[in-house]
Amino acid sequence: MSDRPTELKYSTTHEWVRIEGDEATVGITDFAVEHLGDLVFVDLPDVGASIDVDETGAEVESVKAVGEVHSPVGGEVTAVNEGLADDQGPLASDPFGEGWLYKLKVSDVSDALMDLDAYETQLESESV
Repeated sequence: MSDRPTELKYSTTHEWVRIEGDEATVGITDFAVEHLGDLVFVDLPDVGASIDVDETGAEVESVKAVGEVHSPVGGEVTAVNEGLADDQGPLASDPFGEGWLYKLKVSDVSDALMDLDAYETQLESESV
């Protein structure tokens, strides 16, 4: 059994979303962080920006790659995790908590979101 939260929804591109009422918190999974490697920079959206479902909401840069964060929900950005600009450590140490990227007032939700069991089944098929 993994340490991934069961209450979250997951995308095929390794983002997670916690939806509470009309607010959603978005981040990347431990799998994404592990595959990116040593993180060096995070580019977050501006508060007040509109992001559509599957649009790039943020970018996470490592020493070996730049990962686009495809937003699993659409809406208006209400908050960003500003601390990640100076310290990307929480992304690696606590990707489902302190490592969140941004929050949105939700206007649209992807039809393709998965529960934890479906996401872990996808991970098993990717690692074959």
